[in-house]
Amino acid sequence: MADSKFKVTIITPDGTVYDNDNATMVIMNTAGGQMGIMANHVPLVAALEISTVRIKHDEGTAEVAAVNGGIIQFDGHQALIAADSAEMPEEIDVQRAEAAKKRSESEIEKAKREHNQDDLARAEVHLKRAINRLNTSKLLNK
Repeated sequence: MADSKFKVTIITPDGTVYDNDNATMVIMNTAGGQMGIMANHVPLVAALEISTVRIKHDEGTAEVAAVNGGIIQFDGHQALIAADSAEMPEEIDVQRAEAAKKRSESEIEKAKREHNQDDLARAEVHLKRAINRLNTSKLLNK
């Protein structure tokens, strides 16, 4: 029987955020939709959306990370997630994320009033990131 475990590494420009060789499944949102991969899955490269990545383990436990875009490369035995930024739930500053959410909502309203599409698009991305961080922080200990 083939090994059912594989290594998952999440890296950002600031360094390694996560590194574990005990994963049985990774579930993430890609540009093509939600995807789950297991050991020996066909190799792939996919663009990641701003979302929570779930890393499941044999014993029924799971870990999560807030990933703000990037790519996943999987060779059947190792998943490498190269993210623009990523945080584990215990590292997320909830107050800072709440403030970023409020600030982004204000920027969205202002951009709509001024019909500024560039500022609107930028503020919407910032809002998605703040909401992703807040949602992921709530998954700590679940």
